[in-house]
Amino acid sequence: MADNMKKTGALSRFIIRRDRIRIPLWLIGIVFFTLIVPIAFTDLYPSQEDRTGMAETMENPAMTAMVGPGDLSNYTIGAMTAHQMLLLTAVVVGIMSILLVTRHTRADEEDGRIEMVRSLPVGRLSNLNATLFVLGITNVILALITGFGLYALGIESMGMEGSLLYGAALGATGIFFAGVTALFAQLSENSRGTTGFSIAVLIIAYLVRAVGDVGNEALSWISPLGWVTQTEAYATNNWWPIVLMLGVSIILFILANYLNAVRDLEAGFFPARPGRKYASSFLQSPIGLALRLQRTGIIAWAIGMFVMGISYGSIMGDLESFFAGNEVMEQMLMEEEGYTLTEQFIPMLMIIMALLATVPPIMAMNKLYGEEKKNRIEHLLGRAVSRTRLMGSYVVISIVNGFIMLSLTAIGLWAAGAAVMEDGFAFGTIYGAALVYYPAMLVMIGLAVLLIGFLPRLASLIWLYVFYSFIVLYLGGLFQFPDWVGQLSPYGHISQLPVEEMEWVPVVILTVTAVVLLVVGFIGYRKRDMEG
Repeated sequence: MADNMKKTGALSRFIIRRDRIRIPLWLIGIVFFTLIVPIAFTDLYPSQEDRTGMAETMENPAMTAMVGPGDLSNYTIGAMTAHQMLLLTAVVVGIMSILLVTRHTRADEEDGRIEMVRSLPVGRLSNLNATLFVLGITNVILALITGFGLYALGIESMGMEGSLLYGAALGATGIFFAGVTALFAQLSENSRGTTGFSIAVLIIAYLVRAVGDVGNEALSWISPLGWVTQTEAYATNNWWPIVLMLGVSIILFILANYLNAVRDLEAGFFPARPGRKYASSFLQSPIGLALRLQRTGIIAWAIGMFVMGISYGSIMGDLESFFAGNEVMEQMLMEEEGYTLTEQFIPMLMIIMALLATVPPIMAMNKLYGEEKKNRIEHLLGRAVSRTRLMGSYVVISIVNGFIMLSLTAIGLWAAGAAVMEDGFAFGTIYGAALVYYPAMLVMIGLAVLLIGFLPRLASLIWLYVFYSFIVLYLGGLFQFPDWVGQLSPYGHISQLPVEEMEWVPVVILTVTAVVLLVVGFIGYRKRDMEG
């Protein structure tokens, strides 16, 4: 056993060295937005009467399904923060663990790095346990910083125990999904499958908890995310769900280690479906190959975006009663006379959906550089494939991908809204309000192409710009950012239909800007050296 764990400490230091920027960015982002929310709530709800009014609006079953149950009878700042933020933040922490564990286990194995590591005097289980150790320490640090940070805010209802429990719930969630991903890293034979199965568990856990919280509380205990809400931080402060989550995590760790010990390198326990004996003509083209590599991810995102549209649309029938007297939402909504609150909610909803719909096309575009880093591009360029044709294939996929994602969210939103509203919106109204953001999405794709063309190692910076756009446009009304802050994002120049008149000039400018970025990016890609 000691030989199997040999050099685990050295590999742990190596993983920390590789993620010396990535892990701190995750921690800073999660902690920052965890700490800023109760500060904002303190300003928005200075009296208990204000908070009680907010609690009444949160009794809506749709909100319970979205954020979980809460202590609505004693809705202090602490209870409000735990109710509205803990579950959603736990989902983000779960995603962090899934991505980081996949990166250092199955992805490294798929790229041949684990084979090289094992050629050195290290144990068979060392890399897996080094990864789990680093992720465990990362989540413990997250728990401690979050817990003590919330307590340090000095808010009366946010005591030491509740704050530490809040942090522990986040840390335990991260450790749990590290175990889930470590297990799927043994079962699946590639990184896409590992990430896909792990995120599927996360989504199923969220949906099971949502159904249980609304209809059957016992069902919520099946879901690990249900355990997060059952902690009741700043209310009863129940620590048993944390113990349960950590106990299950240990079982997952042990099972992952056992499977890692008995399987062959680069093999998985899930049987791979045999491919065709001969590739089709489409698959033999650059665009066909690129689409085949991304097919699973595109389908998963398409389903997710459609379901998200349905989820938002399903609560539109209750929005008028929900928004009445809700000061937070009134500050975030556009102030336009002659429009219902539901109509005023549409622009904010479209910003969220448009930004989320931007994620899959950017991922599709960045896949080109991902293949380049893995030294797979040379095989294509060594044949009768030009760089322009290769990049063009990924650009076409990205552009079509974005259009499909926007369309599916709009269709889902319209269909669900029409089913629950007495006088639903016309399809053209919803579809137009969504599709108007397409030029801004094209600018984002153009920026990704520009970075890949000239500064490929900085291609990931596009995600910071997307994240910036989300913060300033979604929370701009709440934090009262000046207009110019939002206009630094291409999405800040879009007419917010249906409560504003359509302005075509910004759309034309954004479209021309996107074309220019694409052309310049193509020029840079043709001239620069390939990495390898």
